[in-house]
Amino acid sequence: MTSSQTNSIFFFLVLLAQSLVFSQSYLFKKEFKTYCNPLDIDYSYMSHYRARNNVSYRSGADPAVVNFKGQYYLFVTRSHGYWSSKDMSNWVFIRPQSWYFNGSNAPAAAVQGDKIILMGDPSGRGAVIESRNPEIGDWTTNFAVINVPGGVQDPNLFLDDDGKVYLYEESSNKWPIRGVELDPDNFYIPKGEQTDLFNLDPKKHGWERFGQDHKSELKPFIEGPWMMKHNGTYYLEYGAPGTQWNVYADGVYTSQDPLGPFAYAPYNPISYKPGGFLKGSGHGSTVKDNQGNYWHFATMAISVNYKFERRIGMYPAGFESDNGQMYVNTAYGDYPHYLPETEVEHHKNRFTGWMLLSYKKPVKTNSPLVQGAPNVVDESENGYMQEQITDFAIDRINDEEIRSYWVSEANNDSIYVTIDLEKVHDVHAVQINFQDYKSTIFGRPDTLRQQFRLLTSLDGKQWKTIADYSKNQRDMPHGYIELKSPETARYIRYDHVYCTNTYLAISELRVFGKGKGKVPKTPKNFRVKRQSDRRNADLTWDPVKKATGYVLYWGISPDKLNLSVLLYDTPGYQLRALNTDQTYYYQVEAFNENGISKRSDILSTD
Repeated sequence: MTSSQTNSIFFFLVLLAQSLVFSQSYLFKKEFKTYCNPLDIDYSYMSHYRARNNVSYRSGADPAVVNFKGQYYLFVTRSHGYWSSKDMSNWVFIRPQSWYFNGSNAPAAAVQGDKIILMGDPSGRGAVIESRNPEIGDWTTNFAVINVPGGVQDPNLFLDDDGKVYLYEESSNKWPIRGVELDPDNFYIPKGEQTDLFNLDPKKHGWERFGQDHKSELKPFIEGPWMMKHNGTYYLEYGAPGTQWNVYADGVYTSQDPLGPFAYAPYNPISYKPGGFLKGSGHGSTVKDNQGNYWHFATMAISVNYKFERRIGMYPAGFESDNGQMYVNTAYGDYPHYLPETEVEHHKNRFTGWMLLSYKKPVKTNSPLVQGAPNVVDESENGYMQEQITDFAIDRINDEEIRSYWVSEANNDSIYVTIDLEKVHDVHAVQINFQDYKSTIFGRPDTLRQQFRLLTSLDGKQWKTIADYSKNQRDMPHGYIELKSPETARYIRYDHVYCTNTYLAISELRVFGKGKGKVPKTPKNFRVKRQSDRRNADLTWDPVKKATGYVLYWGISPDKLNLSVLLYDTPGYQLRALNTDQTYYYQVEAFNENGISKRSDILSTD
């Protein structure tokens, strides 16, 4: 047998194995109509950081999503591969036959005819690779390297409808987003000079300020460009001010030419989620689904084990029909939403109306661990200081904060957690968010899995199993389980069977459904005062009896209040994300486990 024949047989077997893995994964296909952020995919444990301080943490960030022949492909920083899905619900990990993916950083992906092209080497001077068969991980490269001054950071490849190809790039707190046209056949040949397009202006744009809640004076970062074209207008998205903060967001500049001049969109930011269970929605990508609607995938921050501990969120997106304003709807963005294949009246509003039933309800376990050693040591790089978490009590499991969590003193099949919902409700879905406490895992071992059962009860004595994952072989760090039909229950119990980590740690056990009581009343005495620093505004309202929380909306037009923040308990908010030269409109609503109030009257500030 010749060497070439041996190589051909080997390559065939590799492709066959990839195909079988893909097929087997769909034997466990979720027949869901809904999803819940963060996306429940098998996030990689970062291995590149191990040599520095041996911190083990999962991460998924900087998503580049493309629709190739009706199938979605999700490329994520340093994940040893990528994911594919036919429905945006079941994401299957693909291990390519290429060394390239072991270090791919902030990957750029685009569809060029009958292939996907990709780049993202962390050196900033990596090869453009391509695949006509991404479903089986078959990638090739001629080692053509894009060579522009200063290298390439956070690249985006954009193919215009006239066949021209453009590169956008940068990740810096100094340099601007840049663009250059490339030869469509030889990507390493720029056509013309690289052009400076735009940079941050935090003195005018409040949301571009650095730090938690935009309260740092350090220079913010601009990064993660992503180009979209809609009705002849070019929309160049960008991320700011820093990936580890709750206010990590995406904005957009528009132009009539792919290399500008670009104009700042007055409605910025477009993707913004500073509150709720999981915060942040920056450095993302926007893709059109098979039904003709748009979705925005973005980076969300945990930043407990390390500042780059991140996850992926997915939100309905689009363009307003009357003026082309781009929007990303993050309202109730970590509650269940309908998937693309489920028809809804308005794509912008895909929230199911299933409310959170478990928030701060009585909870107990037979395996408490109240105090323990800090999970990590302090970090102060780039103004970031890691909070030392030492309280791992059971009430952390339903406080709606992903950065806090319960740690079990054991890890065996005798452990249980019970939540008393206090009243009988209709339960529609449950989400279990596992966390890494003193993990020793790196890379992508095939042994990762979580096994458990979910049970319900009306009286706390007679129990019914509603989901049995006791033999589960799939890694599901943010296990979201939509019930085939709602269960009437007062008590929810998690029975642990197995998890791969040494410690069982859960950041949140979340129960969604519909209560049988009254929705809260509309907040009264809604007031807003814009500060002398016009980037800020103080908003207050009277507390609403029996409200779990509030959602505050704002925008530059009373009929397009596309930005929002979800707040638990607190009847007020200091909004620090405004543009200095804009008039704004505001509205607020209250919510509880039974539903959402009518919104308040709209207020405005010049």
